Order: sequence, then structure tokens, then C-alpha cells
Amino acid sequence: MKYRDIARKLRALGCEELPRHSGGSHRKWHNPATGQIAPVPDWGSKDLKMGTLRHIIRQLGLDWEVFKQA
Repeated sequence: MKYRDIARKLRALGCEELPRHSGGSHRKWHNPATGQIAPVPDWGSKDLKMGTLRHIIRQLGLDWEVFKQA
């Protein structure tokens, strides 16, 4: 799954991207419902590995099945 697809699903679930203060290939996302923050790699058109994606979802305190349906 590409970053733009992940970002669309996270926004639909109520998460928000934190402003960037420097360069780099990762963006920070915040889940206001749980207060948790997780870095998400933004590799453009390159897909993230499934294990990485599942770990990000777990860090944000979201349910994997809910994320897949979003």
C-alpha cells in the first residue's frame, strides 16, 4: 500500500498529520482519540511492507480490521 492510500485511510479514521519541521522521508501522524503518535514512511510510489503498516496501525491504537475497511 502506498503512502497516499494510507494517509487517506488514516484521515477517514480521525487521525491527523503533524506539521513537518525538517526534511526526511517520514511523516508523523497523531491519533487524537488515543493521543498516540507514529512515524509513517513517505516513499512516494513505493509500497510499504505489510509488517511495517501493521506496526504503524498498532502504534496509533487503531484496529487492523477497521483500518482495512476504511
